Amino acid sequence: MSQLGAAFTEGIIAFVATNLDDILILLLFFTQVDTNFRRRHIIIGQYLGFVAIILASLPGFFGGLVVRREWIGLLGILPIAIGLKQLLSWQQETTEVQTVSTNFAQTSPSNFILSFLLSVLHPQTYKVAAVTIANGGDNISIYIPLFAGHNLASFGVILMVFFVMVGIWCAIAYYLSRHATIASVLNRYGHHIVPFVLIGLGLLIMYERGTFNLLPWVRS
Repeated sequence: MSQLGAAFTEGIIAFVATNLDDILILLLFFTQVDTNFRRRHIIIGQYLGFVAIILASLPGFFGGLVVRREWIGLLGILPIAIGLKQLLSWQQETTEVQTVSTNFAQTSPSNFILSFLLSVLHPQTYKVAAVTIANGGDNISIYIPLFAGHNLASFGVILMVFFVMVGIWCAIAYYLSRHATIASVLNRYGHHIVPFVLIGLGLLIMYERGTFNLLPWVRS
């Protein structure tokens, strides 16, 4: 029982230590919510991205593959690409989103299961998931040794803690986005800030993981 308690504590500490910066990203996402970009896209995308990170960390539990830090940093290309796309197509996206969101709102199904499946398949969901994966790429280097030190029962406890904490993180970010002062500033400037935040995040991810050392002129 003490081993399960230790796993519970380690799970909380590991999640908080590796996901503090996710609060800002989620906060920015929630301030962009409209008829085409829904709260459920953010929440589902966050969970999908986190599941991908967990799956990539499973070799630690099974005692197999270890991913080099420099190659993990290549995940930084994802937020850079998303940020550049937003910078290059602000006006076009505004027009298209208004049209698509109207049609989507009119055809949204009342069936919960079908609605959920459509949300999972929505491009906005994968945008959030991609950013989550890129921002959490370095988590793999933490989760691999964490998972490697536990048996199946304690590993299950850690996973339970992680998935609960993802929901708590989304709730905190949503609450902060509803705060009058924060919401007013981010609602006014958020759409202009987000592309630069994503590009900066991608560059930071690559820099901190030494990915630029893979370039031949940097190594020389």
